[in-house]
Amino acid sequence: MVERKTRQPRNRRFSVGLDARQLAAAFFLVAALIVVSALLGQELGPLNIIILSAMVVVAMGLGLWYLIFHGLRRAASGNLELLLEVISTSPEGRLITTKDGMYVASNNAYLKLLGLPIRGTRKTLKDILTDDPEAAHQVSQILKTAVYEGSSGPRTDIQMKSGRWLSILAHSIEAIPENIIWYVTETTRQHRQEEDERIERQKLSEYFNNAPVGFYSLDGDGKIQFVNRIFAEWLGYHQDELVNDVMNFSDLIIQNSDDQLTFMEDLTEAGQLFEGEVDLRRRDSTVLPVHITQTIVRDDAGNVLGSRSVVRELLQEQEWRERVASAELHFRRFFEAAPIGIVLLDGDGVVIEGNPAFRALTETVLNSAVGSHVTELVQFEDQPHLQHKLEAAFVSSSASTPIEVKLKGGAERAANLYISAIAGSDENSGRFLVHVVDTSIQRNLEVQFAQSQKMQAVGQLAGGIAHDFNNLLTAMIGFCDLLMLKHQVGDPSYSDINQIKQNANRAAGLVRQLLAFSRQQTLRPEVTDLTDVLAELSNLLRRLIGEAIQLKISHARDLWLVKVDRGQFEQVIINLAVNGRDAMSGDGQLTFETENLTITERGKEYHELIPRGDYIQVKVSDTGTGIPDDVIEKIFEPFFTTKKVGEGTGLGLSTVYGIIKQTGGFIFAENNTEIPGTTFYIFLPRYMDTAEAVTGEEAPLQVHRDLTGTGTILLVEDEDPVRLFAVRALQNKGYNVLQADCGETALEVAAEHDGEIDLLITDVVMPNMDGPTLVKNVLAKKPDMKVIFISGYAEDAFRKDLDYDVSKIDFLPKPFSLKEIANKVKEVMSRDQ
Repeated sequence: MVERKTRQPRNRRFSVGLDARQLAAAFFLVAALIVVSALLGQELGPLNIIILSAMVVVAMGLGLWYLIFHGLRRAASGNLELLLEVISTSPEGRLITTKDGMYVASNNAYLKLLGLPIRGTRKTLKDILTDDPEAAHQVSQILKTAVYEGSSGPRTDIQMKSGRWLSILAHSIEAIPENIIWYVTETTRQHRQEEDERIERQKLSEYFNNAPVGFYSLDGDGKIQFVNRIFAEWLGYHQDELVNDVMNFSDLIIQNSDDQLTFMEDLTEAGQLFEGEVDLRRRDSTVLPVHITQTIVRDDAGNVLGSRSVVRELLQEQEWRERVASAELHFRRFFEAAPIGIVLLDGDGVVIEGNPAFRALTETVLNSAVGSHVTELVQFEDQPHLQHKLEAAFVSSSASTPIEVKLKGGAERAANLYISAIAGSDENSGRFLVHVVDTSIQRNLEVQFAQSQKMQAVGQLAGGIAHDFNNLLTAMIGFCDLLMLKHQVGDPSYSDINQIKQNANRAAGLVRQLLAFSRQQTLRPEVTDLTDVLAELSNLLRRLIGEAIQLKISHARDLWLVKVDRGQFEQVIINLAVNGRDAMSGDGQLTFETENLTITERGKEYHELIPRGDYIQVKVSDTGTGIPDDVIEKIFEPFFTTKKVGEGTGLGLSTVYGIIKQTGGFIFAENNTEIPGTTFYIFLPRYMDTAEAVTGEEAPLQVHRDLTGTGTILLVEDEDPVRLFAVRALQNKGYNVLQADCGETALEVAAEHDGEIDLLITDVVMPNMDGPTLVKNVLAKKPDMKVIFISGYAEDAFRKDLDYDVSKIDFLPKPFSLKEIANKVKEVMSRDQ
C-alpha cells in the first residue's frame, strides 16, 4: 500500500477567467461570425481580414498548447503511478517528495520504519526531525545535492535523538523530473564500526600495496604469509603465487658467499632486528638486489611467531650511485683540466682546494696553497681590495664584477678574479668559488698596443715635421748651389756657402731618421741574402766597435732570402752595433746570428704579435750591462735616451724600429738570462719568389755629364722658395719653365699654353687639389706627358693610392740639390728619344 496525498487538479487560467479550450472556442466562434457576415453580402474590409487571420492563428496555438500540456501531464502522472506500484512492494523504506521537499507519497516500509500511522500520514524526514536541527540540516543537504547533482552520492548515516541510526540515499528520477525518491533504512552502531573497520582495512591494504617499498611477513617456519603488490611485481610474481603456504622466503635468496644472509635457515637464532643487503632471485632468474629491515615477532613465552619486513629495492639506488660517481668524475675531470684557475675557499677566505691551472698561475703547489688565505697569493697593494670583494660577495647573491690583481711569484702575472658565494647548509657555512683568469698576455698586448698607438702618433708628428723641414732644406740647399755657381772655389764666400750646404745636408740626414722612424721614408727594396750583407759589413763593424770588443758572426746554412732596402738594413745593423758597443763600455763580445724560422702558431712559440709564417731571424747580442725593466719598454721611442746630453739624439733605435716595421718585420729586445747583456731579435718575412734574380747593390742612378737640355716643363709647387729655386735651376740648364703654385692654377696654365708641354713636375701634397689629382686630370687630356713627383714623404705613401698607370711616373725625394733635379729631368726628358 502506498500512502499518497490527494491533490485537486489545478487548471492553468488566464486573467479573464477562461481556460485555454474555452478561449480557443471563442476565437473560432468570432471568426465564424465574420465569415458568415461575408457570405450574407457584407463586404470584409482589410482590418476585418487581419483580425480574422490573427484570431484563427491564436485559436489554433491555444488548442495545440492545451493538447501538449495535458499530454505531458498525463504521461508524468502515468510514470508516477508506475513508480508508486514499484515502491509499494519494496522491503526498504521509500519516500517520494517534490524538489521543494514537499511530501508526495511513501510506502508502508517507510511508515513502519519511522513508526508512523498507515493512514493520513504526510510527513517527510525533515518533518520528523524538526526537533533535531543538526539531523534536519543533514537531510536538507541531502535534498539539495540530489536536486542540483542528480544524486546525493553514497549513503549518509544520521543519528536521531532516540539513538536510532538511519541510512539515507536520495536521487532524482528522469521519468518524473519534478520529484525526488528517498531510500531510508535502519543501521546499527556495530554495523557502522564494522563498516569503518572495513574501510580502514581497505585503505591500509591500498597503502601497503601501492607503497614505494616492499612489505612481507613470514610465519615461524619461514613461509610467506603476506607480500604487497609492489614487492611481488619486483620479483615478477602475482601476490597469490607467493602466499598460500607454497613458498619459503629462503627459496628467493641467492647464496653467493658464506657471509651472505642465511637468516631464514633458523629464525630461532635471529635477533629481534635484522638489517642488511640481500640478492633475491626473480621469476626470470635475474638478480634483484634489495635492502631488508626485518623484525622478529615472538609470543609471551619467547617463541618465534614469524617476522615482519620492509624491503627497499637497490637497482635504482645503484643507478643513482653510478650517476653520482659519473657526475663527480666528470666534474673532477673538468676541474682538473679547466684552462682557467678554479679555487674553493671557506667562509673566511682560506683556500680549501685549487686546480692545476690555479696552482700554475700562483706558482704554488697544492700543499702550500691549501690552508693559506687567498689574499696571501696576491701582491700586497691588492690585498685590501680583494678582502673587500670577499666581504661584498658574502652578503650579496648577485654575481660580482671581476677584480684585477697582480699575483705573487717570480714573473709579474696579472689575473681577473670572479668571486661567487656558495650557500651552505646554514647561514654560517657558506663558501666561495673563485675563477682566476690569467690576463698577463692581455695586459702586455694592451701595453704594447698603447705603445704602438703612441709611436704611431709620434711618427705622424715626426713625418709632418720632416715634410716641412724637407721643403725648407730643399730651398736652403738649392740656393746654396745657385750661389756656389757664382763663386769660385778659392773665393772666401764659397767656403761659407759650402758650410751652409753641409749643415743643411746634416739636417737632411736627421730628417731622414725621422722619416725612418715614422715609416715614411722612400725605400728601394731588393731581394737580398743577409749572409752577404753581414759579411761585407764585418770589416766596418770591427773598426766601429774597437779592438777590445770581440765580434762574432754566425751564419745559418742555406739562409732564406728577404726583400729589404739594403742600405737601410745596413743602417739597422750599424745602429745596433753602436748601441751594443756603448752598453759594453769597451770590453765584451758582440754577436750576430742568422736563422731560418717557421712559426706555426701565433703566441705559442714566439711573441704574440708575430703571425704564422716563414721568417729569417737575426739576433744581435751583447755582454753589456743590460737594460733596466722600466727602460726596456721605452727604448724604441723617439728622442728617448739614457746617454748624457750631447752623446746621443735618441733617434738610433727609433730609426731601427721604423726601418724594420716599414720592411714588414718585427723587432724586440730582451735582457739575457744566463749572461749579462741584451739581445735584439729581428724577424724579417721570407721572400718566396725565387724566380727573381738576387741583386747585389741597387743599380746606381745614371749620372749625365751634360745636364743642359731643351723642352717645356710645367713646375707646380706650393712652397714659394722651393718653386723659385727649381725654376731658376731648370732655366739655367736651358729649359722653358712654366710655374704654378697650386693644382688649379697648373690646369689653367696648361690650358692657356699654346705649345706642347714635355714634362710635368709637381709636388704631392698641396692644398685643395693635390699632385695625384692634378696628374690624373692632365693625363686624361695628354696621356703621353711625362711626370715627376717631388715630395718630402715616402714614395710608397702616395703610389699605393694612385688609380692610374704609375709605371711611367718618376719620383724625386726632397730635399734635392740643383744637380739632382737637373740630372733627374735630363734622365726623364732623354727617355724614349
